[in-house]
Amino acid sequence: MTDNKVGAASATAQATVFLNSLEHEGKRYIRLWHKPNAFISKRLREAATWIKYSKTYKCFVMHHTPQAIEMTYAHFQGLAQVNTKYLYRPKRLRPAEGTVVVAGGHCSEPMEKVPERPVVRLQPLEHDGKPLIQITHAYSRDIYECLRLSKSCNWISALKCFALDTDSRNLHLLLDELEGIAQVWLAQTLKVRDLTIQKRLWEQTYAKGSCYIPCPIAYLEKLFLLNYSLSTIRTYHSLLLRFLNGHREQGLEKINAFSAEEINLYHRGMIQSQKYSHSTISQSINAVKFYFQRVLGRHSVRPEDVERPEKPHRLPSVLSKQEVTRVLSVTENLKHRCLLQLLYAGGLRISEVIHLRISDVKSERNLLFIRGGKGKKDRTTLLSQKLLHSLRAYYRAYRPKVWLFEGQTGGQYTVESIRSVFRASLEKAGVKTKATPHTLRHSFATHLLEQGTDLRYIQVLLGHRSSRTTEIYTHVMSHSLEKITSPLDNL
Repeated sequence: MTDNKVGAASATAQATVFLNSLEHEGKRYIRLWHKPNAFISKRLREAATWIKYSKTYKCFVMHHTPQAIEMTYAHFQGLAQVNTKYLYRPKRLRPAEGTVVVAGGHCSEPMEKVPERPVVRLQPLEHDGKPLIQITHAYSRDIYECLRLSKSCNWISALKCFALDTDSRNLHLLLDELEGIAQVWLAQTLKVRDLTIQKRLWEQTYAKGSCYIPCPIAYLEKLFLLNYSLSTIRTYHSLLLRFLNGHREQGLEKINAFSAEEINLYHRGMIQSQKYSHSTISQSINAVKFYFQRVLGRHSVRPEDVERPEKPHRLPSVLSKQEVTRVLSVTENLKHRCLLQLLYAGGLRISEVIHLRISDVKSERNLLFIRGGKGKKDRTTLLSQKLLHSLRAYYRAYRPKVWLFEGQTGGQYTVESIRSVFRASLEKAGVKTKATPHTLRHSFATHLLEQGTDLRYIQVLLGHRSSRTTEIYTHVMSHSLEKITSPLDNL
């Protein structure tokens, strides 16, 4: 046997060609790798026409096809083993696309909802000098037949609609009749003071099994008695409902005997699941603590025993003046442009905009009067002359009756409508900054600070209770940073 043949036989006995997966410009390839071996390198270069050398990856590659793999097996038969153990391994995540291992199913999971149903909308109506509740809905034979046979409402021929008296007993009866057929929504202008009805409306979308625990009415009554806002009451209601039904197998009696440690365990699971924000977890703690302390009188469940996650200190998102200009300039509809101008010019929240009345525009004093802002506080803020000019043009064109901004069929403008308007303008303006309508309020405060306005005045205009809340805008202003030179620029 010659020396060359002995060398080839020796190399073949231990040589292996590994096939590794490779992606390039969205296409799948195979990278061939082997330990230094002259015989394998020669075979790759000379005979394998489907295998090419890549200067980019500095290795031999071929298309990821069954035919190419079969040809490679045949090509190296008697010379080397072809190993595919790395070819079908799960793809590794790049460091920037890392994953997080979180806790499995937890009792804080959202409650199961009933299948989506048609919507019946209730809104105020006046007929023959008497206040009524009008019933509207998209055409549905089932709903129409239910209302036609209903004992709670009547057909008003003159108005061509169904309506019912404002007595809460009629509303309870209507909810009974429509259960399983439709979902009932209230117009923003229809105020319900009967908490048992409010509770039924809030809980109508949940699937109620045999172990379902409804929110105790005493809980809602206590919140209402202490003058909590309806928005806060609704939030607390949903979070307590989730807590109670997360432990429904134990029953309400055992839940009412829980200690602070068991409440901690529930909220610790919320944190570990990584599905909830700091504010959601903090609100859940407040809602559950209120139930145990203020409703059950369990003052042994002390606030200091309930653990709270540390609040992340995130800076608010802010648009530059140029970006605000672009967003406003592409908003062609006069009403929509006034809405966005108002959010920015006065630093208003969405809820404050939709609650503005025509009389709240104090043009003679260049002020906007904000009624019942966050925390039920009244305040005044700036009325820009440019905004006033736009509002006068808007009033002449739309003639709103009560609210400064009203929907197409009357009543208050909706929060979702404002969000939709802002999203459309943001996209049309080509602004890439992640933003919401509330970003205009942050931008208002930041731009005032950059103009040199005293922080105390900004606090008053925004309606912040503490100056520490307003101080966050000092971290995002660019005015002071422009005066600082990076040491790199001095090299």
